[in-house]
Amino acid sequence: MAADITFADCNGRTSTAVIYSLSRGDNWPLILYTVSIQRSLSMDERRQLRSVSYSPPSPFPSLPKLLPKIPLLIPPPHFSHNPPKTSSNHQMLPPHFSPLLLSSLLLLSLPALWLLFPEIIPQSLPLRNRRLHGVNDLNLLRRAILSPPSTSSFRQPKIAFLFLTNTDLYFAPLWEKFFQNNTNLFNIYIHLDPSAQLEKPLTGLFANQFVPAKPTQRASPSLITATKRLLAAALIDDAANEYFALVSQSCVPIHSFEFVYQSLVSDQRKRSFIEILSGEPQLWDRYIARGEDVMLPEVSFEQFRIGSQFFVLARRHAHLVIRERRLWRKFRKPCLPTMLDCCYPEEHYFPTLLSMKDPEGCSGYTLTRVNWTDTSDGHPHMYMPPEITPQLIQELRRTNDSSYSHLFARKFSKECLEPLMAIADDVIFHDQ
Repeated sequence: MAADITFADCNGRTSTAVIYSLSRGDNWPLILYTVSIQRSLSMDERRQLRSVSYSPPSPFPSLPKLLPKIPLLIPPPHFSHNPPKTSSNHQMLPPHFSPLLLSSLLLLSLPALWLLFPEIIPQSLPLRNRRLHGVNDLNLLRRAILSPPSTSSFRQPKIAFLFLTNTDLYFAPLWEKFFQNNTNLFNIYIHLDPSAQLEKPLTGLFANQFVPAKPTQRASPSLITATKRLLAAALIDDAANEYFALVSQSCVPIHSFEFVYQSLVSDQRKRSFIEILSGEPQLWDRYIARGEDVMLPEVSFEQFRIGSQFFVLARRHAHLVIRERRLWRKFRKPCLPTMLDCCYPEEHYFPTLLSMKDPEGCSGYTLTRVNWTDTSDGHPHMYMPPEITPQLIQELRRTNDSSYSHLFARKFSKECLEPLMAIADDVIFHDQ
């Protein structure tokens, strides 16, 4: 998209800045421009320019309506004498004037534009209006890379809830109750495997919140790419998304939204809450699952980490994941047929990347509680309705460190919805 912005000097000449908006979502355009000298103004045009009202900008629904206000932020150039006369078909620059002057003025104005855009442009639109559907992975990631790596200090931070699922969201009613009365503090994004057959359409807060999706398979790089799509869509959709919580269809909240929100946004270090472990059993087998030397030289065994697939990332780390290519070229490689039992790239890529890039910016632990005491075929314990009690919720919240509490838990069978709803108000969302 392009727009011409005209500046007039005291002698009636005009300078036109052609400003191009390279889409970064409606909230954050990237401004590029070229500058040219146009022509002399007619008397009518001069009178029209003098009648322009220099009023402060007010909120606009889209960037094209905002652009006419941009000249108010940039002082118009002035020249000291009349330019040499030329034919009307070929206007020339004054011999002493360089386009660098006007370019410099425009460049100096960009920080002001960058600062004001978040306050002038609407903060978010429903994802269905983002035209992301049909966008391939490469274009989606490119758009996400252009999103701001940090949130504006003028905005109320939000939490992006990223639902990675291949079935119905059986606990949607419980999540709806969790989100109730906090509309402006969160966003929902859903990656649904295209092969999934939903028993009933999603409604309420979950309606029309799907991101472009592709098939996923457990213990394959497809779960990493699905997570990247969720992160990219959330980065593009709303610049106020500060934290990105990855959950599955079998995850449930075990605290109120207010407790979850304050636990995250009050963290002064703005950390990511992701499990990062080393020295675990069978770690070597997982490291060589693609071949003994395949991960080298990018990732040595000493750098190889493991952790829960479910995490809460700070925005700067979500941005890092989207930009990263070097490690991804290794983790996307298929595992050897004889090593499929050791192939869980979704449990290694994110912990390894963040451990290598910013270990001090990560908690080292997950906020999602999982019960591995009676694991079966690599799956954690599945809670059933008879197990749902107030005592279970208290136990799931508990950690080995009194400085924090688990915020989510998994895995719950779909039949657990009714008993969970029965204790939602008095237990789950009662933070005692």
